[in-house]
Amino acid sequence: MGELPPQVQNMVAQLQQIQQQLQAVMAQKMQVEALLKEASEALEEVQNAPEDAPIFKVAGSVLVKVDKEKIIKELQEKKETYDVRIKTLQRQEERLKDRLNELQKKLQSMLSPQAG
Repeated sequence: MGELPPQVQNMVAQLQQIQQQLQAVMAQKMQVEALLKEASEALEEVQNAPEDAPIFKVAGSVLVKVDKEKIIKELQEKKETYDVRIKTLQRQEERLKDRLNELQKKLQSMLSPQAG
């Protein structure tokens, strides 16, 4: 079999690019999911802490005492932000998977006559 036509080479390059984008989006989503889990666990701990328990927050390389209600609000906002980000990444992931499947089908249909 000779060299692939330029159109097929172009599609293969697009396919590889989409695969790389998909891997990046999936990695990002995993990172944000880990941050969400961390924020959720922290929120649960703070909410279950006694009212008079001192609560500290990491600020750089030091711990700073914070108000319980303030940190609860902050953690809830973080969770909401992470939720939105995850939903956005899931939509991107779906679109990339659809494009990947589309390209694979086109590529297969272009190559199948040559195989026969």
